[in-house]
Amino acid sequence: MKALKSQYDVVIIGAGIGGLTAAALLSKSGLSVCILEKEPHVGGYLAGFRRRDFIFDTAIHWLNQYGPNGVVTKLFDAIGNDHPRAISLNRTRRYRGHSYNYLLTNNPNVLRDQLIAEFPHEKKGIERFFRNAEKIGRSLNSLTQIFRSEETMSFLEKLQSKLKLLKVVLPFIPYVSYSGEKGLKKGLSKFFKDERLQNIFTSETEIIGCMVPLGWSYANDFQCPPKGGGQVIPQWLRHVIEFYGNTVGTRCRVDKVILNGNVASGVLFTHQGRQHQVNSKYVIAACDIECLYERMLPAHMIPEKIRLKLKQAELYTSSVTISIGLSCPAEELGFGEELIHVADERQSFDSHHSGDPATTEISILAPSVRDKTMVPEGNGSLTLFMPALMSYENNWQTTLDEQGNMIRGEDYKKLKASVAEAIIGRVEALVAPGLRSKILFYEVATPVTHYRYTGNKSGTMMGAKPGRKNMQNKIAHYQTPIKNLLLGGHWAELGGGVPIATKAGTNASLLVLKKENRQAFKTLCGYIDGKIELNELLTATCFKPYDHSWVHPLTPAQKRAATKTAIVVSSYPSEKDE
Repeated sequence: MKALKSQYDVVIIGAGIGGLTAAALLSKSGLSVCILEKEPHVGGYLAGFRRRDFIFDTAIHWLNQYGPNGVVTKLFDAIGNDHPRAISLNRTRRYRGHSYNYLLTNNPNVLRDQLIAEFPHEKKGIERFFRNAEKIGRSLNSLTQIFRSEETMSFLEKLQSKLKLLKVVLPFIPYVSYSGEKGLKKGLSKFFKDERLQNIFTSETEIIGCMVPLGWSYANDFQCPPKGGGQVIPQWLRHVIEFYGNTVGTRCRVDKVILNGNVASGVLFTHQGRQHQVNSKYVIAACDIECLYERMLPAHMIPEKIRLKLKQAELYTSSVTISIGLSCPAEELGFGEELIHVADERQSFDSHHSGDPATTEISILAPSVRDKTMVPEGNGSLTLFMPALMSYENNWQTTLDEQGNMIRGEDYKKLKASVAEAIIGRVEALVAPGLRSKILFYEVATPVTHYRYTGNKSGTMMGAKPGRKNMQNKIAHYQTPIKNLLLGGHWAELGGGVPIATKAGTNASLLVLKKENRQAFKTLCGYIDGKIELNELLTATCFKPYDHSWVHPLTPAQKRAATKTAIVVSSYPSEKDE
């Protein structure tokens, strides 16, 4: 870790995409920043990992708003034009069940026409269903218009934002009440009665969930991670932060937010067994919110009603994620670039989400089809993802030590292995016959794994869900009860994923800039709102120049291939030798 200064303008807890985005924007604006991450690598769920010469993404299944016109791309353009580019997908999603197999592409009308041909008696309803999904897709494309949080706005801007928000949510309003088993059935029945058609969406929990993938496909807004995997995004952001002379510390576990009365003034953290103190004017917590409120702050500083609401918040599930190295290209087993969603329509509604590996829905990706550089030549990779709960089988057969840490003994290892084998068996039986014979190795992550590496409550993958209850309880927020202590990760917003994390990090940085660099605040707001062009932002004197010096790293497979090529070339005799 680079030598610490005694004082920074901002200390950021957590180097996920939210924290890194905030740090990069603040660095570009001339502020001194120290970002602290408890893990060995930056990136959070985008950190990825390596096994042999295979690279695996930890959690990304697809990306949105990262195409040429997406809000993530727009924001990264403002930081530096050397940022990694996502790969747009043509084949987006495959619906796979016991009795159906349908492919969705970025031309959803092909699927629409296929369904009409197979179910001519439902033609009008199918057309209306896809037409409404297309409206939702256009609405999702307008998310850039509601990127800023209200805390960064004037009174007039807040009014204008509410009108923009209304425009975005209008296509969703007719369907928000159709959730749960009965609600989903009732909602689908408004379009088509045939159960065979309804079974395509058998594992969805709400009708909006049925329409959103279609909407994204209409909007041509399905991407997969850049070349080299999702980990290159945090690597680039780290490069930018360090270019400006700021500090990125890994293996740094923040223990306590330092308070001066009711004002945050720095943090205490542990690195290599020693505790350090770093002082700052602001602290941005891009980490788990309960970890912040329960462990890093005195109990009396957070009102009990806030704690209670957080404990009752509706969260996204965690997952079991199986990363598989194959002895052959994934294409040989029939895999394409699309995500395959497997659900057995013969099962009950609840069984699709129970966490039981025999019945729960599964998502399958073949990352090596999308990006050959992530595996050695002639090999392939798969990622199997199943929603899972921390509470499954007595917290995955773990025990707690005296400090409350989860102990993963032999029972945990056996349970993890049996769950993985059950999931692989289902995929082999339905999607890829002969899969097991092509597996070189696999790695399994459970909710316990995700909790250990991120600190997120129950290993949740994306934090708090959008919904009436969480909105009423104001689960998502930027301003905390502590002055100059802000939230800047995905807990600051409802929802999750890269767009939400970048939004949270951006808005946290705007709240700091509003006080510390007013011109940078106004310029960045103008760019986000579409009032000024990128060139005007990049030439503004309130931002420090960047030399766009990041170099896309070679993957292990590329390095090995380059070495082989060098050996072959050097083995040929030179003209002099001849």
